[in-house]
Amino acid sequence: MAIRVLVVDDSALIRSLLSEIIRQEPDFELVGAAPDAFVAKDMVLSLNPDVITLDIEMPKVDGLTFLDRLMKAKPTPVVMISTLAEKGADATIRSLELGAIDFIAKPKLNVANGIGEYEKEIVEKIRVAAASKPRPRAPSLGNMGSVPLVYRGTETIVAIGASTGGTEAIRQVLEALSPSFPATVITQHMPVSFTRSFAERLNGICRMKVKEAQDGERLLPGNAYIAPGDRHLEIVRHGADYRVRLNNGPLVSGHKPAVDVMFESLAKVAGTNTIATVLTGMGKDGAKGLLALKNAGAITMAQNEETCVVYGMPKAAVEIGATDNVYSLDKMNVALSKAVEKINKGTRL
Repeated sequence: MAIRVLVVDDSALIRSLLSEIIRQEPDFELVGAAPDAFVAKDMVLSLNPDVITLDIEMPKVDGLTFLDRLMKAKPTPVVMISTLAEKGADATIRSLELGAIDFIAKPKLNVANGIGEYEKEIVEKIRVAAASKPRPRAPSLGNMGSVPLVYRGTETIVAIGASTGGTEAIRQVLEALSPSFPATVITQHMPVSFTRSFAERLNGICRMKVKEAQDGERLLPGNAYIAPGDRHLEIVRHGADYRVRLNNGPLVSGHKPAVDVMFESLAKVAGTNTIATVLTGMGKDGAKGLLALKNAGAITMAQNEETCVVYGMPKAAVEIGATDNVYSLDKMNVALSKAVEKINKGTRL
């Protein structure tokens, strides 16, 4: 008897790719493909699938909420397929706690080819799920009330703030980083007419791609984004991604763009996934934001006095206890790379 599979994913491309994989298996039957939880609910009731593949990030109702409700009302084997579903991520642990049988990481880039590489694994895990016996989720012995389903992404973000002397300091750091380095966001105090030229200059000499940040664009590994000279750069969550939001608000810490704005936005949406550093610069911008990041679980650092053109911003951060470590400029790229490795391995500095 064929294994009846329902695909639930808000991406039309992913629905199409998964559907084709399922159709190719002689012992599988694709019973439907739903773009959101509301359509999926009706399909579950009317089609009675044996296995559901489920994305975590979806509009209207996210996948974890849908999974929670499904396991309470109609326990069904579920395989999570999402960019958030990677071993060690909060979302993965939460989905398994809620009753998912297993998970598969959706590739973040080049999805069409990437999914093909996961085809064998997808098929095997659907078969295993079909043979499983999911049970109604047992209530927690702790808080029995309604608990929000909170999850974090898995993408690491590096953030750099600088002012006086920062253009060369940033060049020295970025020039040494690999082309696969995590997405890097930069706020450098600089007039609007200079930030694009600065980004283009760096792009010509760095292995990473460097550009002036644009409102709404997704942060991608191997790319560095420089705040425009007349906008605050904030990072927001957009589904499974981190994206840029450019803010034309008032001066903060005497500046626009302000390092504090960038750091504080990251503290809200990506705390433990963030590595942040304050480089040379006059004043105190960045100190409060760096402290917020440290309190949110980020790895924080600053440039040392000896290698700063102006030891103002790093000094302010050190004085309020916002830094985990202090490094000379020539060691900063190594410190950042080691911090990325530690986050990827699940350890800390």
